[in-house]
Amino acid sequence: MTLLVHYPFCPRSRAVRIALAELGHDVELAEEQPWAWTEDLLALNPSGELPVLIPAKGQPIGGAYAISEYLDEQGLAQTSDAGRGGLFPGHPIERAEVRRLTDWFLNKFDREVSRELIDTKITSLHAQTKSAPPDAETLRAVRHNLRYHMRYIDHLAFGRDWLAGERLSFADMAAAGQLSVLDYLGDIDWEQNPSAKSWYMRLKSRPAFRSLLADRLQGLSPHRTYVDLDF
Repeated sequence: MTLLVHYPFCPRSRAVRIALAELGHDVELAEEQPWAWTEDLLALNPSGELPVLIPAKGQPIGGAYAISEYLDEQGLAQTSDAGRGGLFPGHPIERAEVRRLTDWFLNKFDREVSRELIDTKITSLHAQTKSAPPDAETLRAVRHNLRYHMRYIDHLAFGRDWLAGERLSFADMAAAGQLSVLDYLGDIDWEQNPSAKSWYMRLKSRPAFRSLLADRLQGLSPHRTYVDLDF
């Protein structure tokens, strides 16, 4: 059976879990703590980053973006009048937009928002080696960045059926991987971003999202909006 090495509250791991569920893949999950940098994880992915997909027959594939491309090539790669299907649907220019937004959420959003909030609220709670918390100025900058990103998501969701266009794509999953962790932590003001809220509610209500909603952090309960499908 295919194995996914992940951490339940790693946004990139969550994006891949949604993709696997949307594509109907039955996978076994193995948990690694991203801050631990174990020898086992480094042997699978020298960068020490999660997630890592280990096909039943094949070499480990490290990183959410590489995994998404692999799954897409293994799945719905046919072309029709409507363009290509799968995680990167549409014609070439449409697929380029999916990739642009996927990179935005896997990297830019992670770098400017998620990383500090996760380190502050999750890693600091569970890692044995404690690091100094970020200063107040850094956290103010992160929250300013979050408001900016949420306005951008709101803009995308207002003018499109899904973030990258007419069809659900890995861009939506990459965004949801990030936002679902912050939603658990209670860091998102959904009422200020109604189109983003409507988009997220639709995605959150899909069967592929169910396993994420069952995740829990020891010592930290989810925010009230986390499991509510009609929040």
